Amino acid sequence: MRFRNLFILSALIVSVATPVQAYIGPGAGFAVVGSLFAVIGAFFATCVVLLTWPIRYIIRSTRGRKALAKSEIKRAVILGLDGLEPTVTEKMLAEGKLPNLARLKEMGCYRRLGTTLPPLSPVAWSSFQTGCNPGKHNIFDFLSRDKKTYYPKISSVEIKGPKKVFKIGKFQIPLGAGQMLFLRKAKSFWKILGEHGIFSNIIRVPITFPPEKFYGVMLSAMCVPDLRGTQGMFSFYSTNKARMEAHTGGESFLVKRNGDVIAGNIIGPQNSFLQNTTEMALPFKLTVINNTSAMLHVSGQKVLLQLKEYSPWLEVTFKPAPGIKVKGLCQVLLLNADSEIELYITPVNISPETPAMPISHPVDYSKYLAKKQGPFATLGLTEDSWALNEKVVEERHFKEQCDQADDEREEMFFDALDKVSRGLVVCVFDGTDRMQHIFWRYQDEGHPANGDLKSIAGHEKVLEELYIKMDAMVGKTMKQCEDDKTMLMVISDHGFNAFRYGVDLNKWLLDNGYLYVIEGAPNADYLTNIDWSRTRAYATGLAGLYLNIKGREAKGIVKNGSEADALRDEICEKLTGLRDELHDDIAIKKAYNALKAYTGPYKSEAPDIIVGYNKGYRVSWETAVGRLTDKVILDNIKAWSGDHCIDPSLVPGVLFCNRNIEEAEPRLMDLAPTTLKLFGVTPPANMDGKPLTFIK
Repeated sequence: MRFRNLFILSALIVSVATPVQAYIGPGAGFAVVGSLFAVIGAFFATCVVLLTWPIRYIIRSTRGRKALAKSEIKRAVILGLDGLEPTVTEKMLAEGKLPNLARLKEMGCYRRLGTTLPPLSPVAWSSFQTGCNPGKHNIFDFLSRDKKTYYPKISSVEIKGPKKVFKIGKFQIPLGAGQMLFLRKAKSFWKILGEHGIFSNIIRVPITFPPEKFYGVMLSAMCVPDLRGTQGMFSFYSTNKARMEAHTGGESFLVKRNGDVIAGNIIGPQNSFLQNTTEMALPFKLTVINNTSAMLHVSGQKVLLQLKEYSPWLEVTFKPAPGIKVKGLCQVLLLNADSEIELYITPVNISPETPAMPISHPVDYSKYLAKKQGPFATLGLTEDSWALNEKVVEERHFKEQCDQADDEREEMFFDALDKVSRGLVVCVFDGTDRMQHIFWRYQDEGHPANGDLKSIAGHEKVLEELYIKMDAMVGKTMKQCEDDKTMLMVISDHGFNAFRYGVDLNKWLLDNGYLYVIEGAPNADYLTNIDWSRTRAYATGLAGLYLNIKGREAKGIVKNGSEADALRDEICEKLTGLRDELHDDIAIKKAYNALKAYTGPYKSEAPDIIVGYNKGYRVSWETAVGRLTDKVILDNIKAWSGDHCIDPSLVPGVLFCNRNIEEAEPRLMDLAPTTLKLFGVTPPANMDGKPLTFIK
């Protein structure tokens, strides 16, 4: 059985098929293939691990005793509440609504926590992990761009398929393994702790995919794909032709009703065992019982669906070749069972019990969690904000996804606290981030989305209730950390604010003579209508904009060196203080020259200019995917109404600790060297963060 599992894990190689939109909306697909060489290599690697285990155990034990002899603590617990906003936290503290955080503050301290430039989750959590500025860890956005095609791509992982295949009839067998390359640079502080014999349990910290090897266990988070290889591709099925719209982040399928039955397919990953690669499809049948229920038949299962209630996690199995099974998990939501039938299926998650690719370290850790608590979401961006943005599901359905994901994670977190008496435990909860993105407009009366998306009674209190729920979890955590040898921190990577208006940077570049379009070309995503022979700067992604540099971009025209330096400074000067005349406000607080803002060997990989927006503003949805509009300032009418992609000075995070610190302005990147020092490990010289000073 173990060898079979080893085959399934080792034989899955991933190849990028189409451009990636990642956080903006899913894109690239992964292909499933098998490799005999990978199986053999994995088998021998396992043998080496088993044979060398006694030696490695002795070395780790020796190092661990040395480190712990100098340690001020036995255990460090870091609870991440992604996006917890200081102003909201402070207001609720003053009102007595967060008693556990108030008690933690009294025990030790509370500070606002300096975030990163830009204050995006992958950037901030990478700095948390490494103690370094982005110029040293190489993550500047959710997205990077392909310098040859100008298409966006995920910034943290590069996927390469096998170079050669052996063809037999309609099948093909890869000769050699593909690669999943982790693009975040610099060591995580838990890897450094492991080198000194100190164990860590890391749960769902963003930018930990693919999972790195270290002394401990890890369940990966942000950028873990779904089974199709996207960042989350939902499916919508309807008998109503009028509902067949193009959905960002999802696909629509028109189905026919035959009496009380509809039939369709759940789309799976590319089958790269076939020479003519196609997506695998798993048939399902839905039989309507009445206007509030239906019976779903899929993958050998019969599941009763109730109107507008999620099914439990369902295991679905795809069969790319004889003897090979690829398993995933999805949930199904019956949206309509009346005259028209409508069905929503979540992105098909990688199964944690039988993972098609490594999503944890070791591989068995996700299996352990699944055996202990049942199936759970593994997709990095689990909460399907795009299905809500596209008006496929309702706010309450989105909230249920957020609550379920946090509940699943809470069980993992407290299991880790029970198991780890010496070492490090880190767990990050996403619900605070995802729900503020969606529900911020309910506390912002002037938000443009409130005119298009009608308020539903009760949602005005959703965020307050969320903060209270998180405070209760902090209280439970404190009970597990009452000994004086446990250091407890509750942190957020950034804060939050309104996203009322989007800034179309490409339209601004066009108006100011930096970007040109091909006359008569259709307006499309991925900058496909740009005249690169005349364009000096362009924007894509969430963080900023790039220069079209000769010898770097495929069709670059700006000479590197003094010409590029002068152009960066010129655009920064013009963008800083950019006014929104219609709303009489500043749209951009400051534009930063990346070569001056960052230090380190990877700073040239950053967008040339990082844009720090003012409160209420953010890069437009269109700019993020390289599409031009006819306005520089655009109303944001999507449900996604709050954000943190603004100037870092406006969205600091929070830090609560059960020990008092001297520093008035701690930074997120200070937490890695602080934790190392507490465990008696000298922080490496390349870390930009500094150990915090504790008042005894």
